[in-house]
Amino acid sequence: MTQSSPSRRSFLQAALAVVSAPALLTAAKPNSKIGVACIGVRGRGNSVMGSFLAEPDCEITHICDLRANIREQRGAEVEKRTGRKPKLVENYRDLLNDPSIDAFMVATPDHWHALLTIEGCLAGKDVYVEKPASHNIAEGRVAVAAARKRDRMVQMGTQIRSAPWLREAREFVQSGALGKVISGRAWETERTGPVKLAPDGQPPAGFDYNIWQGPAPERRYNETIVTSAWRWMFNYGTGDLGNDGVHRIDYCRYLMGLDTLPDAVSCAGGKFFHDDDQQWPDTQFVTYEYPKAILQYEMRLWSKPRLHDAGEGAVIYGENGWMLVTNTSWKAFDPAGKVMKEGRGDVGDRAHVRNFLDAVKSRKRETLNQEIYSGHVSTVMCHAGNIAWRTRKRLRIDPKTENFDDPEANQLVGREHRKGFELPKLG
Repeated sequence: MTQSSPSRRSFLQAALAVVSAPALLTAAKPNSKIGVACIGVRGRGNSVMGSFLAEPDCEITHICDLRANIREQRGAEVEKRTGRKPKLVENYRDLLNDPSIDAFMVATPDHWHALLTIEGCLAGKDVYVEKPASHNIAEGRVAVAAARKRDRMVQMGTQIRSAPWLREAREFVQSGALGKVISGRAWETERTGPVKLAPDGQPPAGFDYNIWQGPAPERRYNETIVTSAWRWMFNYGTGDLGNDGVHRIDYCRYLMGLDTLPDAVSCAGGKFFHDDDQQWPDTQFVTYEYPKAILQYEMRLWSKPRLHDAGEGAVIYGENGWMLVTNTSWKAFDPAGKVMKEGRGDVGDRAHVRNFLDAVKSRKRETLNQEIYSGHVSTVMCHAGNIAWRTRKRLRIDPKTENFDDPEANQLVGREHRKGFELPKLG
């Protein structure tokens, strides 16, 4: 963003003015294509964009990325596939008032997820946002409020929620075949490499580091952080708990029927393996306490041994049996270890995008398989686990305010956004 660019406040005011126009609040016409602007198209973003491209009623109208070479490469790929080149945009604010855009796809680093969701909603756009839904709890609350305020369809990208086999597994649990389900355990076991930061330096020409930093505190440019290590730094990522853990925690609580936040959370862990520059822990054991259930999450980023022959997954235990869930399958066992029923399929990438596009057309929020509030609950559980680790305390959670019973913990619920990227106050 150049010095002559309008301020963020100006853009928000313009967005709020435009959203009052009835045309932006109506559903997409049944026979027209849904225009999608893809924001962040490296890695995972490119994969999700591919799922949108595969749908015949969707058109990628814009590609927004801070790297010119990535914009050009993705634009050429879309043009080759569709015969039409999307507009290439550096500054996401140029997208807010474009009436050709019906929806945003957001696949940026974590510290941008909530703000892009909020500004997209306020500008009248529906939003498909990658997990986690926010960088912190306060941001997530505003994202939910923005979706409600403008009646936007917002889907979080925990794609397994749209896999038919997962719904089959939930229906099996709800049938009572396992009896009362009281405990669940989700996990992540893998060996990750060390995080070694290069010396700080200057951003490359043509890269708008001011926008990349966004709401995060001002910091000198570091190539390693911007390129890959942001996930492992407090100011930009949420550690592996918010990265991979959110998937496993989400489908574990989904199968257990835990639709709300827990009453309390505690966490043991730390950096036990690599002596490196990563700030988040490589080991975490989180316990979530519900009135009549316990959900536990185990993370070992140094461990080759797997649980139940799955590097990542979950098990839930009932009085009359138990269930193993991986990213592509489920299997229910009776007390003697005999398989009662099982199912499998893919991870649900295309189905999740399809579900979002159908909701954009129908304007029925309840049809979304991971609507923003549900995504927010799973994300808050990750934030709460991280906060419990940072404070070394067992914390009680107020489900209405999403605050804790501890002043130190409440200092980590949100943060002050950097000037020019403030968090909107929604009445």
